[in-house]
Amino acid sequence: MRILRNPLRGQGIEQTAEMSLQQVSVDAAKAMDLLQHCPVAKQTPLHIFNNISLANDLRISQLYIKDERDRMGLGSFKALGAAYVIALAAANKIDASPIVSRETITPEQLSQTLEGQTYVCASAGNHGLSVAAGARVFGAKAVIYLSETVPESFAARLRDYGAEVVRAGDNYEASMSAAAAKADESDWILLSDSSWPGYTELPTQVMEGYLVVPAETCQQLSNHEPPTHIFLQAGVGGIAAAATAYFRQYWGDVPTIVIAEPEAAPAVMSSVEAGKPIVSEGPVSNMGRLDCKEPSHIALGCLSREADFFVTLNDTEVQETTDWLAVGGIASTPSATAGMSVVQQSIANDSIRAELGISEESRVLVLITEQA
Repeated sequence: MRILRNPLRGQGIEQTAEMSLQQVSVDAAKAMDLLQHCPVAKQTPLHIFNNISLANDLRISQLYIKDERDRMGLGSFKALGAAYVIALAAANKIDASPIVSRETITPEQLSQTLEGQTYVCASAGNHGLSVAAGARVFGAKAVIYLSETVPESFAARLRDYGAEVVRAGDNYEASMSAAAAKADESDWILLSDSSWPGYTELPTQVMEGYLVVPAETCQQLSNHEPPTHIFLQAGVGGIAAAATAYFRQYWGDVPTIVIAEPEAAPAVMSSVEAGKPIVSEGPVSNMGRLDCKEPSHIALGCLSREADFFVTLNDTEVQETTDWLAVGGIASTPSATAGMSVVQQSIANDSIRAELGISEESRVLVLITEQA
């Protein structure tokens, strides 16, 4: 485990030509209002463990786990991202129609709202499912680019949702390049959960959808003591940035916010150290949905300003935590438990606990972001 105290806390990475000026929204009301119209949308649980249960194993006072494993039946928080963007496009089209409204549209009309449009993306996992599910509901086509390292079982799940699957490259970055090139060639809509100069509008909407997670969490903790520490995992950084921005707005500077990444893909940490967005290098990680070598620029701007620490972990450390959680009744994956792993792996290292300020009085919040 490697720890970096954020040298840019309070200021963030300098906004240069290669860094987007786009900020992460903290207005969750828009996304929560739209979700009220979704028949499978419901609040995910927040589990609270005190010092006689899992928290006792961690030598802390309280453990709060926001459990995203069954979000909208898609098995991950990313159900709130791309599907929300597609639903927002459909809602805007309905609102502009002189023939139908949100109140009068029939299911058949709804299923044809975005007919003729094609959404294309690259995915290392759940983002592709969100695109496929959203496209199917509103009559659009989904084309998902996967690298050769993504399991065929996941490709089969995408096809079950009606998506076309294309294999391209040996890693996520290669599949992303192929998807972007195809979008330009075919005039398709590229729907990425990452951002870069010139591509910010849809990734901003993706993170707007993710705001539902921290907004629900704050509501669920309204009658409890707030966390002293928040541990979030990052791939390109979308959910980590959305949650960080919202939690800072709600709780201020009091919670210590820690961002965890695979040591094989320290995209955010390395960029913070360099003072600019960079492409990291490393082998394939078992944290597949976090194995992204380049950060979203919008997310990086937020995290470099608002996070207190960045931590990288190796595959063995996070697998041990995943196994420990499974014994405790929470079955998930290394991609979803990296934030928790910082806490669980710190038990045997008092110097790490001291640096992060973890003690037996700490109240820790983590997100478990996907199902096993």
